[in-house]
Amino acid sequence: MKCQVMEVEMKEKGRPAEPEEPEREQWGAKMDFMLSMLGYCVGLGNVWRFPYLCYKNGGGAFLIPYLIMLTFAGLPLFFMELALGQYASLGPVTIWRCVPLFKGIGIAMCIMSGLVCIYYNMIIAWSLYYLFASFTSMLPWRTCDNWWNTPNCVETSAVANATNKTDNYTRISSSEEYFHERVLKYTVDLGNNSTARGIQHTGTMSWELALVLLLAWIIVFACLCKGVKSSGKVVYFTATFPYIVLIILLIRGAILPGAREGIIFYIKPDFNRLKDSQVWYDAASQIFYSLGVAFGGILAMSSYNKFNNNCHRDAVFIALVNCGTSVFAGFAIFSYIGYMAHELKMPVGKVVASGSGLAFIAYPEALTLMPISPLWSILFFFMLLTLGLDSQFVMLETIVTALSDEFPTLLRQHKTWVLLAICICLYLLGLTQCTQAGIFWLEMMNWYSAGFCLIVTALIMAIGISWVYGIKRFSADIKEMIGYEPNIYFKACWMVISPALMLFIFIFSLVQYSPVVYNGIAYPDWAVTLGLLMAFFSILMIPLVGIIVVAKNKGSFTERFKKAITPDEKWGPAIMSQEQKEWKSTEGIDNPATIYDPGTMENGTDQPPLYDPRSINRYPLYDPRSLQQDPIRNGGSINDTSYSSRL
Repeated sequence: MKCQVMEVEMKEKGRPAEPEEPEREQWGAKMDFMLSMLGYCVGLGNVWRFPYLCYKNGGGAFLIPYLIMLTFAGLPLFFMELALGQYASLGPVTIWRCVPLFKGIGIAMCIMSGLVCIYYNMIIAWSLYYLFASFTSMLPWRTCDNWWNTPNCVETSAVANATNKTDNYTRISSSEEYFHERVLKYTVDLGNNSTARGIQHTGTMSWELALVLLLAWIIVFACLCKGVKSSGKVVYFTATFPYIVLIILLIRGAILPGAREGIIFYIKPDFNRLKDSQVWYDAASQIFYSLGVAFGGILAMSSYNKFNNNCHRDAVFIALVNCGTSVFAGFAIFSYIGYMAHELKMPVGKVVASGSGLAFIAYPEALTLMPISPLWSILFFFMLLTLGLDSQFVMLETIVTALSDEFPTLLRQHKTWVLLAICICLYLLGLTQCTQAGIFWLEMMNWYSAGFCLIVTALIMAIGISWVYGIKRFSADIKEMIGYEPNIYFKACWMVISPALMLFIFIFSLVQYSPVVYNGIAYPDWAVTLGLLMAFFSILMIPLVGIIVVAKNKGSFTERFKKAITPDEKWGPAIMSQEQKEWKSTEGIDNPATIYDPGTMENGTDQPPLYDPRSINRYPLYDPRSLQQDPIRNGGSINDTSYSSRL
């Protein structure tokens, strides 16, 4: 007689047998995870956005709301995602087996990550473009005698030697014209000596940008093709190199004339600014976006951790290092801004910038004033490249992880092909940003793809875990992993304080909403509408998927809804022994002992010991305790202990 295994018994009970899922990978070492998370959190925003916000919102005084928002919003939510992903070892979509009603949150996270990946890799492509352009004896954005320059261009050296300048002195620098007219070529020739700029003026494709964008995607694919095993090794360089460059830049910048004034401008506190609600909004949004909460990346990366990893300690360490890096980068950036202001004989406030304006206009201009400027340019843009790649790795891995966990038997063994397909699709979508209107497409996606929709997603996530899944249950899960429950500070933040702060950010963002603008150029109504649709598309997945989940359940509406907010039968820690998982899954079967019956086995080499821990891989649904529950299979005696005595 053939061996009767779980598959046969499940079919007899009317339950379809599920094919075995391929094994899920894990980090090769703890340091792989730590550096990957640091690389994810420490991105371009730490270098080009935080310093600007700091000077804009009261200098050193800005650190007060910044640290408060870190303490009561950023860190608690970061820890929540880290713990949730590690507990179940599942991606951002499948993780919502804990509360199926909120599965749409995971889909929203993947949509936002995908949209950000499209334009974020374009910024990486710009960094590659500038990096290649820096391999020359004289930086090409130094002078105004190039074919792309206009009569309005003024060389930096000419400004430095000019006299009788006032605070109202305005100019178009050679670095600005290089970025806009050479790299982006965003001025479209309409003929008849007329030109135009805007998202509606597509112009021609820049094959230079298309090629460097392709190179950027090839680099990303090559680093991720082996999953976290390969990306976990790449980050040993990409996550540490920016710190080396920042230290070098700070040391060099600190000895430049004017550096002191720039740093003072950066940190000088203006406590009167703390009365402005805009300052608190900027602090909250910067903390939120810098840590990468609600993008799904934290869930995806932590899902490859070992079950007993101390995620509490990791969350505190990564959050503090991330914020410390932002402050440190500000010193390096403003030392050069101060130097440029000194050389140009202009106030620091007239030369400071943020975003792409800082990275590709103001800072490159400062580099032209330095000796051996190509060397410093190479270091700076290589740093931007590594900063961007780390974040791109995680966002893309988030999408791949979500798909492979949602369809494990179909996709998990083919993750490389899934990754390749995603890279090709996102590259093709990114080609719109290689046209003459590309900067306008990029700015629109940056403005809408992960704005208030990110706040809404995080708010619903916090409510779903704290109030629906249950703070007691979640705390018990964490205790199961690290040996102790989170303290009252985390519980209070998860349940009340963090959701309240996110609600404040959301309401404030709606009140202060203004349509997207780039370089003073307004967008047409259709582009603004497209941006809003992009923003709402992700968060609409949350109620839509919730309705579908409820509709698929059976019974009355109350029964359906109750099942939708109850953990799925598959929910549980991934490292729970297979024996425990399968024994737990037999709850409700009349006679779980029949799943494995030694009496149905032939005598031979296939027959395992009556109970041997090593046999659990082949006969996972056999538990010797079940034999004591069945008098027939236990030799007619319920109290017979002959089987269990062999344990």
